[in-house]
Parts: sequence; structure tokens; C-alpha cells
Amino acid sequence: MDLGIKDKKAIVCAASKGLGRACAMALAKNGVDLVINSRTASELEATAADIRAATGRAVTAVACDITTPEGRAQVLAACPNPDILVNNAGGPPRGDFREWNEADWMKAVNGNMVTPIMLIKAVVDGMVARKFGRIVNITSSSVKSPIAELGMSNGARAGLTGFVGGLARQVARHNVTINGLLPGPFLTDRLRSGRMDAAKKAGVPVDEFIAEHFKNSPTGRPGNPFEFGEACAFLCAASSGFIVGQNLLLDGGAFNSALG
Repeated sequence: MDLGIKDKKAIVCAASKGLGRACAMALAKNGVDLVINSRTASELEATAADIRAATGRAVTAVACDITTPEGRAQVLAACPNPDILVNNAGGPPRGDFREWNEADWMKAVNGNMVTPIMLIKAVVDGMVARKFGRIVNITSSSVKSPIAELGMSNGARAGLTGFVGGLARQVARHNVTINGLLPGPFLTDRLRSGRMDAAKKAGVPVDEFIAEHFKNSPTGRPGNPFEFGEACAFLCAASSGFIVGQNLLLDGGAFNSALG
């Protein structure tokens, strides 16, 4: 299927691994040139090389902290007029809200709400002027079904979702769409590392532990990052201009609702 985005330019944040990398790869396979970002230069350069080899597209790696004004300026200098923006950032830590101080909350809100908004602010008017733009915010399934121990993530990402709900309707008439992708469990390095201690205690390999853990879920497995990347590319398609302000939940059916 031709998504109609060949030769478009995209910024993909936190793209050295996991779901960000999957989104970057999927876009490049559809002919998009990329500026990708993460904090760790070695991992980011390796990912850029892999994407170039697999797709033949131009990939510029910008190693920086996207949650800072300086980091955002570096990325935007490398791609000042993107056609596509994929916002992504690592989630805040789990825990009891009684353990978190104001600085913890400010960091979570900055990384998972303010930073995406600042990037949207920097690029959306250019998209409007060019009559094409696709913005995808990678948030979390916890936006739809809050997870008690992820209170900071619930709050910050829900705040971003609420803001986007209003803005998306203002820019849609200019062929600029803003939507959310809400991941549930995907088989990433982060999921593996999060299950490592439990797997050791159980005395089984971590992948075996994960497979056992998810066998009773509706799909019987965690998601494959490839699937997430393909969903991202679909939302960025030229033909997806009528999908506005939506939040696509990719959780293998774990959230039980007749209306999604």
C-alpha cells in the first residue's frame, strides 16, 4: 500500500530503540527522510545506520535531551520544516505518589506533556502553511485505563491528550492531523528489563517468563514493535487526513470495552 508520503521529512523522538525506532523504520520504509533523536549517541548512530541500510533513506542522528530547550533547538535546526512529527519520551517511574516530590512531578510533566507541546508549537504553523502535517504522540494505554502505580504517567500524558483534543480540531481543515498512539505491553528492551528480576526469582529465562505472563491475554502475547511502527505510519499517511484527535489503543485487546 502506497501511503503517499514518499520524500516527506519527519522528526522521530526517542528513536534509538523500542517503539520510537519501530516508528522511524516504518516511516523510512515508506520513503520518508528522518531526523531521529535520543540521548545516547552510540545507540542512535547504530539505529541510523540500520535504517539507512534497510531503506536507503536519509537519516540524520541528533544525540540530545529532547526534554530541554537546547535539545529541541538542535533537532529543529536539523529539520526546521518537518512534514511529520512523532513525539515520544521515556515514561516516569512507577511508584506510590506519596514518594514523589514536586521536582519529580515537574520532570514528568515536562518530559511527557510540555516537551511534546513545545515541539508541536514549533512546527504546526509551518504544516498549516504547507497544507500537510501529521503529528503522532506516543503516550500510553494508561491514558485510557489508568494504572495506579503509574500516577505521574497517567497525569502528564492525560494532560497532553486533553490539550491535543482541542488543537487537533483547529488545524484539521488545513490537512494537519494530530493523533495519539497508546501502547500497551510491547516486547521491547524496557519490557524485558522490567521483568528480569521476576524471571530470575522464578528461575526461568526472561522471554519464557514473559510468554507465560501474557498467555492468558486476548492475543496471548505482547505486541511486536513492528506492529506499532506500522500503525504510526498509517496515521501519517496522506490518506489519513480524516482521522483527527483520536487515540489509537494498541494493547492486544486488554482494555475490555465495546466502544474501544
